[in-house]
Amino acid sequence: MWVFGYGSLIWHPGFPVAETRLARASGWHRSFCMWSIHYRGTVAAPGLVLALDRAPGATSDGVAFRVAPGAEQDTLANLRDRELISSAYLETTLPLQTTDGPIDALAYVIDPGHEQYCGGLTLERQAQIIAGACGERGPNCDYLWNTADHLAALGIGDSDLEWLSQRVRALLSQA
Repeated sequence: MWVFGYGSLIWHPGFPVAETRLARASGWHRSFCMWSIHYRGTVAAPGLVLALDRAPGATSDGVAFRVAPGAEQDTLANLRDRELISSAYLETTLPLQTTDGPIDALAYVIDPGHEQYCGGLTLERQAQIIAGACGERGPNCDYLWNTADHLAALGIGDSDLEWLSQRVRALLSQA
């Protein structure tokens, strides 16, 4: 069983991993297009979390994790508890290109028809939201910085996350 990590799964998979590979999903764009009303925000003051948003011609780089043998059922149950908390994500299988060839991996992508979908926000608006939001798992900015830092450590460039990281730091230093 393979799982595609493109956001917090990269730095906190939460399941036993037997193997990792750099991976690319084609036709998807990683973006802060989902309101977070649990983990990084609240219903009254939502934050933003990353999702894969369908975008013809786009690619999203991340990490493919092979679940340790024997842990597949527990992993699936735990991922569903974590990722499907509000049903804004759709559980799907995506074909990925990896450093060692193609694989199919479980992935969680945004449901553009869900009320938590917020695609199309400008980067400046995203930065303002992320700078001020906090939820069950802490400040929204920590989620952004952890993801951006881990992507950079893996050699995966993401210009939007890099810009957001700098802008949120600037907003917080002004506050």
